[in-house]
Amino acid sequence: MLTDRQIGDLIARPKVIVKKEPVRGYKEENRHKRCDLELEALPPSDDAFTVFTRQNLMFLENFSIGLRYQTNDPKFGTITLVRYNGPHGEYSQNPDGHYAVPHIHRITETEMASGSTQPQERDRAITDRYSTFETALVVFFRDIGATNYGEYFPERLQGRLF
Repeated sequence: MLTDRQIGDLIARPKVIVKKEPVRGYKEENRHKRCDLELEALPPSDDAFTVFTRQNLMFLENFSIGLRYQTNDPKFGTITLVRYNGPHGEYSQNPDGHYAVPHIHRITETEMASGSTQPQERDRAITDRYSTFETALVVFFRDIGATNYGEYFPERLQGRLF
């Protein structure tokens, strides 16, 4: 089991992307565009990380970008450490209305103690650091310390004219 401090350290640890599937662009599946990445921690270690990206093709604001960590603990296997979401367009009974705005889920030590390998809905932070899938990618990669994301997403390094 990971402590909250270990979770934070794993998220922030510098990493490099070593593989993207598909190599260029995204694949379409179940009305979503998606891609998956493999990352290595720096300095090189046995720690294995993957990233998933998903964006709804009909409701572009609905997306999810997540960082997964492969533990050496058979009880937990792969853990989603953090997930950056766009608005889901759904009514939320929660007072913060997080379904209607960008938000970030992060797994906690308490959730892991209960057997969870996914961040739960109750543990989230509403954010104004991104508003689109494209800007969320940049914020996400910077936050997780992926130093070479521009090699795999060069369009994210280009500025906007308007």
